[in-house]
Amino acid sequence: IRASQLNQEVILCEKNSIPGRKLFLSGKGRCNLTNACNPDLFLKRFSKNGEFLRNAFGKFFNQDLINFFKARGLELKTERQLRVFPVTDSSASVIEVLKKELIKNKVRIIYKAKAKGILAEGNTVKGVSFESAESISCSRVILGTGGVSYSFTGSSGEGLMMAQKLGHKIVPLRPGLVSLRVKEKYPKILEGLTLKNIRIKFYNGKKEIVSEVGELVFTETGISGPLVLTLSGRIIDWLEDKKEVYPVRNLGLPHKHSGISNGVYAEIDLKPGLSPEQLDGRLLREFKIGPKKNIKNIMKSLLPLKLADLIMGIAKVKPAQKANQITHDERRRISVLLKGWRLNITGSGSIEEGMVTRGGVSLKEINPATMESRLIHGLYFCGEMIDVDADTGGFNLQAAFSTGYLAGESAALN
Repeated sequence: IRASQLNQEVILCEKNSIPGRKLFLSGKGRCNLTNACNPDLFLKRFSKNGEFLRNAFGKFFNQDLINFFKARGLELKTERQLRVFPVTDSSASVIEVLKKELIKNKVRIIYKAKAKGILAEGNTVKGVSFESAESISCSRVILGTGGVSYSFTGSSGEGLMMAQKLGHKIVPLRPGLVSLRVKEKYPKILEGLTLKNIRIKFYNGKKEIVSEVGELVFTETGISGPLVLTLSGRIIDWLEDKKEVYPVRNLGLPHKHSGISNGVYAEIDLKPGLSPEQLDGRLLREFKIGPKKNIKNIMKSLLPLKLADLIMGIAKVKPAQKANQITHDERRRISVLLKGWRLNITGSGSIEEGMVTRGGVSLKEINPATMESRLIHGLYFCGEMIDVDADTGGFNLQAAFSTGYLAGESAALN
């Protein structure tokens, strides 16, 4: 869109029969377009390479994106944690605005165009070749083909392969914003249960990796939810034991495997608002107020029933026991579990399951001021295929819009 606004003839080669298939899934179909926080806080939400985006954000940032859609009739709203959504709560309305803008700017769209490679002579772009169509001659190509997550949307790594064939280094690919697997069988019992305002701490041996408060969801094989998804990238880095590198789906793209735990575990604090002493005091008061109550009924007032049953089982306390029958040691075991329930992390969901792909084209080989390749003149990169990734909350989409804008403008003006 940006290149066409600058009076360039632009051809959009779309692999699918419709545009925006992956964008359609954003924010569970609601499309979390961006985040309204300030630039410095925004950059901190990127794993390691956020500083690379400063130029792109300086050129086109969250308020620019908001203004773009508002000027074209799509109102936006800001929700908790400054997440920005269309008032329609529909990704389809976002895609429709973008499609209309392409048409308005006379961008030629070729659907079902599966690119085979970038044509280059020496170190200069000459065009694009396709599997079932004639090649297109051009002096500038912008690659925005995404990572390898959610491959059913068409994001299956071909763009990364093209970059690799031209000599670009691909930083090993890992899943990002993905669930974690645990050794224990408890999560299957709790599958689907959501816990809000809990604290989770991750440790590597005795060393604390990270500690955050938020929302946790149990899955069949482990833990997920906004809190875990946000922290998953850092945990996966710690999980890499042998750091094996192997091709993703035989595409020849490097991918780090994180299937073996290296002593990484999580401690879940179910009552982060209370100190251990305060929690023990509350249990004592509950027991004194209802000495003839079953411990199960008391625990139900503190936790969801399924979780209360599980905690009592781990603590080896019989649900039918009366409060006045609970020993000091039994009360202590319950209290310790409520403040530090431990789950051993064994790995993560696959790269296919990750909401984003971590890794990608090495930033050392991309000019951050233009998004142009440092190796091939006329080749530009944007979006998820470059080695930047962030937390949930609209940060990754903004990075895609910003790098796309900068790449389009640079390609048009250079």
